[in-house]
Amino acid sequence: MEKTKTYETKEIEERVVLIGIDNEKDLMNIDASLDELEELVETAGAKAIGRMIQKREGIHKAHYFGKGKMEELKAYVEELGATGIVCDDELTASQMKNMQSMLKVKILNRTLVILDIFAKRASSAEGKVQVELAQLRYKLTHLVGQGKDMSRLGGGIGTRGPGEKKLELDRRNISDRIAELNKELKYIEKHRQVMREKRLKNSQPIVAFVGYTNAGKSTLMNTVTKADVLAMDKLFATLDTTTRKIELQSGREYLFVDTVGFIQKLPHNLIKAFRATLEETKYADILVHVVDSSNPAREEQMNIVYKTLKDLDCLNKPIITAYNKIDKDDIIKPLPKDDFAMHTIEISAKKGTGLENLLNTIEEVIKSFKKSISILIPYEKSNYVGMIHGRCEIVQSENRDDGMFFEIYADEEMENRLKDFII
Repeated sequence: MEKTKTYETKEIEERVVLIGIDNEKDLMNIDASLDELEELVETAGAKAIGRMIQKREGIHKAHYFGKGKMEELKAYVEELGATGIVCDDELTASQMKNMQSMLKVKILNRTLVILDIFAKRASSAEGKVQVELAQLRYKLTHLVGQGKDMSRLGGGIGTRGPGEKKLELDRRNISDRIAELNKELKYIEKHRQVMREKRLKNSQPIVAFVGYTNAGKSTLMNTVTKADVLAMDKLFATLDTTTRKIELQSGREYLFVDTVGFIQKLPHNLIKAFRATLEETKYADILVHVVDSSNPAREEQMNIVYKTLKDLDCLNKPIITAYNKIDKDDIIKPLPKDDFAMHTIEISAKKGTGLENLLNTIEEVIKSFKKSISILIPYEKSNYVGMIHGRCEIVQSENRDDGMFFEIYADEEMENRLKDFII
């Protein structure tokens, strides 16, 4: 019997040129921005083999670069044998069409690369719905004038997610699919809201880790809570919000939440789709801003995080900034000043350095919002005891002849509930 032959198919690695505009208006300088774009491209599975920058006030309306620079780019792409270019900014449908007509290679932008990474990394039902929703909204805004160019991407980066068939749907069908996904997302959000209300009812303090992508939030989550969150030295290693319960030194239970990382020029459609996830920060009692202190662009990254938090209306929260990765040898000191933070702490999430100080500071900040009171609960009112253990920090307790004595830290609501027992 003749043996069946098997053939291995190897995906062709895409070789791309990165391009960007230097207009001195972005929070991150153009070189740092293209360094980050190169990381994004490599995360998506392609290789950056060159880059080109044009210094100009704004993006050319027809084809991003000016006409002369486009001719230079065309020669550069041909010289390197590049299969595509990746633009650092958002492109309109007509800009993409014009650029493809001139350069005869695949045209991608930062938005498409980020959407592609999100499609690859989404693992939960919610994450997959959010990514598909963001992709279809993007496609809907880029249908005009594309015609047959809807298939311009072929294989490789920028094509994950809905797939060829769905991308070729007409505007009405895409709109119908968006409506279906919005219904699914509303159902998921309703479930998330129930979980939030349950947390609020239990009055367990909520601590949210926020920060730039790849700052080390997931590693910190794993070390502090013994969680099993995927932690990799890659951009957007995790997309799904993770919540873990942990008992700190005071004996009080806290909920720690790991959120999706921020990045500059985060696509609008992605922010819209992931808003429910990002808004976990709104329900936190305190934010721990994790900063990669070894990154040369750390100050710019901090500014982008604070801009995103402002957009989410979360800058009114108490913030502790944790300068992470201090175990690395190439850290430039002094570390940036942080005017938004109540406290700044140097840590290494990987090695555990400074984590005890961080957790103690979290407890101190939470405690500062509560009042120290002494109460005596009569034995016949023992139903209050469980509530005290669940919702207050107990400093001291003892059984007395006339009841159970507690010295506690309580928030305003609990103080009102226990007012009849305050000594």
